Amino acid sequence: MIFLAALRKEIFGQWRSYRLLVVVAVFLAFGLLSPLAAKFIPELMKLMPNGKEIARLIPQPTITDAVAQYLKNSSQFGVVLALLMTMGAVAQEKDKGTAALVLVKPMPRSVFLWAKFAALGVTFIIGIAIAGAACYYYTLILFRAPDVSRWLALNGLLFLFVLVYVALTLLCSTVSRSQVVAGGLAFGLVILLSGTGAIPGIGKFLPGQLLAWGAWLAAGSKETAWPALWISVGIIGAALAGAWAVFERQEL
Repeated sequence: MIFLAALRKEIFGQWRSYRLLVVVAVFLAFGLLSPLAAKFIPELMKLMPNGKEIARLIPQPTITDAVAQYLKNSSQFGVVLALLMTMGAVAQEKDKGTAALVLVKPMPRSVFLWAKFAALGVTFIIGIAIAGAACYYYTLILFRAPDVSRWLALNGLLFLFVLVYVALTLLCSTVSRSQVVAGGLAFGLVILLSGTGAIPGIGKFLPGQLLAWGAWLAAGSKETAWPALWISVGIIGAALAGAWAVFERQEL
């Protein structure tokens, strides 16, 4: 019951501060624009000087291009939103002193953290679900209808990818008393994961491989990336456990 009350409070706070609306709007924009960009960029190129010659070099757009655009745009801005939405989740409340007031209720510190993570998860799953539906609709109109089960799995992988950065940023927000410092630490982790993922033989085990798996699903391939999925789940679990361990010992 305490957890549900805390979760309702967090979701209401995100709605009242328009953060939920911002996340939905950003994801929806890229859900709509990605298939449109894939379809019409070659046509727009023809309007440029010597554009017809350049357009001839561009292959005829396919559903694979639409999915690639969707995954690229949604994942990049999803990480940015994860950092911006989460970096002040705990740090700001500690800085303002509201965390100490809430925890006197009494509310266990673990519930305080899990409710924040769950509310952020709800926000992002709503945003990705709406974006996925919009992108599916336009892809159906401009190309063909993607397989529904594969499309749902693709968006599930995208959600898990973003959730990794939500969990890592929540850890940074718990460690720091400043949301600016928390954002800087989280950005450093983003760079670390991206750089490590570029190392041959290692990237296939990291969260970025989830996006590749999503692209394979859309292309009808049976190739998978289960190690990346389980490591992503492990990163989320480790980040939340670390945040809880630190928060339990902090003076507010």
